[in-house]
Amino acid sequence: MEITLQGKIAVVTGAAGQIGRVIVRTLAACGADIAVCYLHSEAMAASLAQEVRAMGCRAVAVKADVTEEESVGNMRDAIKAALGNPDIVVNNAVIQYAWKPILDQSLADFQSQFDSCVLQSVLTAKAFLPAMIEKGGGRFIGVNTECSALCRANSGAYASAKRGMDGLYRVLAKEVGAAGVTVNQVAPGWTVSDNDRAKGIDAAKGYGVPLGRRGTDQEVANAVAFLASDLASYITGVCLPVSGGSVMV
Repeated sequence: MEITLQGKIAVVTGAAGQIGRVIVRTLAACGADIAVCYLHSEAMAASLAQEVRAMGCRAVAVKADVTEEESVGNMRDAIKAALGNPDIVVNNAVIQYAWKPILDQSLADFQSQFDSCVLQSVLTAKAFLPAMIEKGGGRFIGVNTECSALCRANSGAYASAKRGMDGLYRVLAKEVGAAGVTVNQVAPGWTVSDNDRAKGIDAAKGYGVPLGRRGTDQEVANAVAFLASDLASYITGVCLPVSGGSVMV
């Protein structure tokens, strides 16, 4: 048994980011053609697209602001022209900001988190799900976070937006399930990425979860690939923790 995505087209937002780039490589390794969606990191996106092509899959790098309706519409049109209508959408992009107590956090930070977590998902759903529904199947996947369950101090803007995202995905799963479209999420914990490796960070030091270490970007990408595959054809409405047991459901 293996995960195969041969003949599938996947869209990954935030694809040039620390976790996004590993999701791109993993889906391509499973055989998917990839739309590498980015906002600022053009050079990384272009490099990723070239990596995907070197694996024997098609790829296109597309710039888009996933919080803007017109930009998402343009992204959809560019992807359709280059690759076709996608079978898989992975909403991974998120706006970074400094965490503070709720009483000190700016309203702009709350808005940015809502826009990049909830609104992004609404806009990509409206852009890509109609074609999935028409052909009778697809995978709509969001990257959530353990923070939406843990609700730690100083995470108010992030946790509230990700909890809103979770509710949206659960409703959407019920609305499009009859058309054969699954809607799921992965919820990473504290994850080791390229930046951490470059700094020589010890993944186990001071991290008290049941598995005794931080997770890796590859482990998050593995969960995304599973949910994108036919092996997960009867799974929908799930928010799957990839957190070493810090969150249990």
